[in-house]
Amino acid sequence: MAQHVVVIGAVALGPKAAARFKRLEPDSRVTLVDRDALFSYGGCGIPFYVSGEVPDVDALRKTAFHMVRDEEFFRKTKGVDVRARTEAVAIDRAAKTVTLRHLPSKAEEVLPYDKLVLGTGSSPIVLPIPGANLPGVFTVNNLGAAQSIRELAASGKVGSAVVVGAGFIGLEMAVSLSDLWGIQTTVIEFRDQLLPGVSGPNIARMAMHHMREKGVEFRLAEQVQGFEAGADGRVARVVTNAGAVDADLVIMAVGVRPNDELARACGLDVHERGGIIVDKTMRTSDPDIFAGGDCVVLEHAVSKGATYLPMGSMANRQGRVIGTNLAGGHATFPPVVGSWCVKLFDLAAAGAGLTLAAAQNAGFDALCVHAGLVDRAHFYPEKGLMSLDLVVERGSGRVLGMQGLAVNGDALVGKVDVVAALLPSAPTAFDLGNVEMAYSPPFSAALDILNVLGNAADNILTGRNAGIHVDEFAALLHDGTDRIVLDCREAKGTEALVEKYPGIWINIPQGDLAEHLGALPRDKQIVLICSTGARSYEAFITLAHNGFENIVSVEGGITAVTAAGLDV
Repeated sequence: MAQHVVVIGAVALGPKAAARFKRLEPDSRVTLVDRDALFSYGGCGIPFYVSGEVPDVDALRKTAFHMVRDEEFFRKTKGVDVRARTEAVAIDRAAKTVTLRHLPSKAEEVLPYDKLVLGTGSSPIVLPIPGANLPGVFTVNNLGAAQSIRELAASGKVGSAVVVGAGFIGLEMAVSLSDLWGIQTTVIEFRDQLLPGVSGPNIARMAMHHMREKGVEFRLAEQVQGFEAGADGRVARVVTNAGAVDADLVIMAVGVRPNDELARACGLDVHERGGIIVDKTMRTSDPDIFAGGDCVVLEHAVSKGATYLPMGSMANRQGRVIGTNLAGGHATFPPVVGSWCVKLFDLAAAGAGLTLAAAQNAGFDALCVHAGLVDRAHFYPEKGLMSLDLVVERGSGRVLGMQGLAVNGDALVGKVDVVAALLPSAPTAFDLGNVEMAYSPPFSAALDILNVLGNAADNILTGRNAGIHVDEFAALLHDGTDRIVLDCREAKGTEALVEKYPGIWINIPQGDLAEHLGALPRDKQIVLICSTGARSYEAFITLAHNGFENIVSVEGGITAVTAAGLDV
């Protein structure tokens, strides 16, 4: 029997759910409501519109076959009635009605529904500090804001900009402002690293080093306290607990909150930290109301806890599930692992699953193993460095997450996608070391970097190696403790370090080590280092077999030290 479905929110989830349902039930009626004039667009493309890589706003609204997704498009090609510039102000679950308000006229209408979909999205967090409403201070929440930011950047009136927040949007906006428009850009982050919550410190440090080389400044572990105006009344300075930074343009990108007010007001179950609670069919606590996208919380496949992941890819897949179930289907949306990727100038960062900190907070006895190698066969002329962190559980060896940074972003995302697909089945480091990967020298190494990473973790878990990360290495190199750094590379290229650290940094190539064991002290810690960690692992085996006990290997080697920009 034909039914009337009302969908509130028309950016990502709403249009997908509406179109899927209409394909399954062409005789039913769908009303799609959104408060903005511009809707159904690729919100994740906004930083690339600001940078100029996406030429105009309509490019974010077009289909793959170049049709703009406006009211007429939905009416003619999807059979969906769109109410733009219309806000849903109340839901009466008993009467099964939604009260709508047309924003330009303020006229209200009570619209009945058989089924209701909430795709209300999220809102950017605005810091409750002085000057947050000054002209020139923006959040990146819709196409209108994106247009204003791009127009200002292109005007030539912006000499300096500050981005508050070093998450995905903040870093992408920093790249956009600095790379195309040549604006001196500073990123201020309250926490002590980039990509907090989704990346460990290793990968974050490498990403920051690269962005600094491209001209972006960073001020970490600083709290923004207010924005000050200049003589023209526009923002001119950002004040933090550590001083002030000049800024003709400010982007606040400190996160988003789920728009769950409608759900709360009508009595639906909402998580204590925000976000509508849904089951695997994307139903709310009312069986006639579905919800998805940025306004819901989901189950994490690894931690099993509630997680909030405002991502366009997630919303689109959930929209299809909802559309199917609106038509009487039984589709389910599985627990998530939080896959992500971001482009940072010439590098890409990506990850899936838990970071080390998140794993420990979830109660896992976890450790992080690092590997850095080229992403193609070592003899193939075109290749790039890939750095990976693998988070594993001690004892079981279960893989809990992976994060990485690479020159070739497509290659990195491919590795992350493999791990993301495996994570729900609780793979181990041993499994990763043996996972089957496609091989040809232009695309990968015979022993893929994922296999190498899994094997490296398995060696550490089973006691065949003991590793430290590059930040630990840099710290212990200068802590005054009497130890030896044994450089296992060939002599060429090691001379400067041997000279810089006389009596501490020594060079014995790994192939010659067995013949020079007598030159090494047994009463000091020996720290092994090579280019990537492979030869230092071989040296570890040699020393351990010959009775040396206090030995560790620097994971990722000199390659990782250099990528992180550490001064050794």
